[in-house]
Amino acid sequence: MKNNYESVANWSFLWWLFKLFGFPFFLPWALYNFIGIINQKRQRTNLQGKVVMITGASSGLGESLAHLFYSCGCKIILVSRRRKELEKVRNDIMNTHQTVTTHPPIVLTLDLTEINSLKSEVNKVLDIYGKIDILINNAGISYRGEIIDTKVDIDIKVMLINYFAQIALTKAVIPSMIKQNNGHVVYISSVQGKIGIPYRSAYAASKHALQAWCDVCRAEMAEKNVAITVISPGYIKTSLSLNALTGTGQVYGVMDEATEKGYTPEFVADQVLKAVLKKEKDLVVATFTPKVAILLRTVFPSIYFWIMQKRAKKLKKNR
Repeated sequence: MKNNYESVANWSFLWWLFKLFGFPFFLPWALYNFIGIINQKRQRTNLQGKVVMITGASSGLGESLAHLFYSCGCKIILVSRRRKELEKVRNDIMNTHQTVTTHPPIVLTLDLTEINSLKSEVNKVLDIYGKIDILINNAGISYRGEIIDTKVDIDIKVMLINYFAQIALTKAVIPSMIKQNNGHVVYISSVQGKIGIPYRSAYAASKHALQAWCDVCRAEMAEKNVAITVISPGYIKTSLSLNALTGTGQVYGVMDEATEKGYTPEFVADQVLKAVLKKEKDLVVATFTPKVAILLRTVFPSIYFWIMQKRAKKLKKNR
């Protein structure tokens, strides 16, 4: 009986503390989130009929983005080099979202590194829909290797895919957005676009370049009503590391442990959608450690450099 009485007394005391200190914080927080959910549902309805072009849509995050934006009533253009895989994604979308009223996704087989042909390919979409409301630059390639063993050709190839192809496609699309005085371009970058880590030199460099270009583009496009959003995810559980290039140009072919434990593509796709609805300028989708590393690189760079040196030495032993 005594234990029961003490238990009740403890819970009564905790409830009293919550009423005294918890309610003043909890109620505004709950109200803020409730309003946010209502606004998000309303904003999602505003996406109905929007034309959304998604690169790298044949698998992984691109595929999840295609499903999600289609479920919002968007007209989707699926872009990738692999037509067979794109057709599969298209069929999966049609079979999964049968209750959604929108146009069947368009499949556009396109090698983004063929930069001089991008303008004509974009015109094909414009001939069909007359506009592109949202461009999501998701296509990319990863890299694993040591700087001293990496051929310059590999640096150039990674930069071509992750940087030059992205901005070339954007330059092909943006004039139509400016003409309609409305548009949104989204870039799937990486945490490594903000911090460089050992054995990722080519990849980090390409993402750093993309980040800088987007910062300038955002400023220049503001008065033209074209929004620029950069999403910097941490690890995502996709085949990115499997398809990564090594310093010799071979395929890495290994699912990294960190990648295996990364966010699901569906989770990251949901974060991208929220960022689009809010017209976020720059969003990091990562766990606590990468966010701390970004902060360290900015505020205490010497500590960050020391940590990366230790990391490089440790990874060298395990290679």
